[in-house]
Amino acid sequence: MNAGEPLSVWDGVTSNPVTVTVAYRVTPGRAADFHSWGWAMLGATARQPGFLGGGVLVDGGAEWHVVYRFASEGSALAWEKSPSRAQWDARLEGLAQEAARRRVRGARAWFEAQTLTPAPPAPPSKWKLWFVNMSAVFPPVLLFNLTVLPYLGDLNALIRTLLLCLCVTALVTWILMPRLQRFFRKWLYPSLQALRGRHKRRAT
Repeated sequence: MNAGEPLSVWDGVTSNPVTVTVAYRVTPGRAADFHSWGWAMLGATARQPGFLGGGVLVDGGAEWHVVYRFASEGSALAWEKSPSRAQWDARLEGLAQEAARRRVRGARAWFEAQTLTPAPPAPPSKWKLWFVNMSAVFPPVLLFNLTVLPYLGDLNALIRTLLLCLCVTALVTWILMPRLQRFFRKWLYPSLQALRGRHKRRAT
């Protein structure tokens, strides 16, 4: 290198391929959303110099892993410190929290054995979403009509309807829908359950 040539930030960093595994604790009921986020983030990573491949792995329960491989430590660090990566991490708020990070140089066989390459799960059928939404909305509407509306007969119809909507949407949003999504998760996202099964068999 010439004496007058500026030094790169990554000069002296190893050029051996590096595999990075990032563990995340996913918010209950948000596994499918995290799975979609992981593959979308890897799609953006694939446009970075030195990217060699990646995958999204589930380790049972709420812990997931995003794995990506770069041609060198420098190219991996350049992506991790980039504004684009910071924007992707910001989208995780309320979705998951990073629990651990591990870097391995080389280990090509381990990476290729562990990486999964299926496409993100397809969204549930509209009739399935309709069924889950109806299951969440019908009980509170029925309960409100039987127990509360008879005492609000003298109220303006607009106010009465507003109270109904406020009560029902609050119950559905914070109580019923999260529980129904967890209960019907295997039915709504069968491809995601198949992905988990394949990874567990590999781990075994």
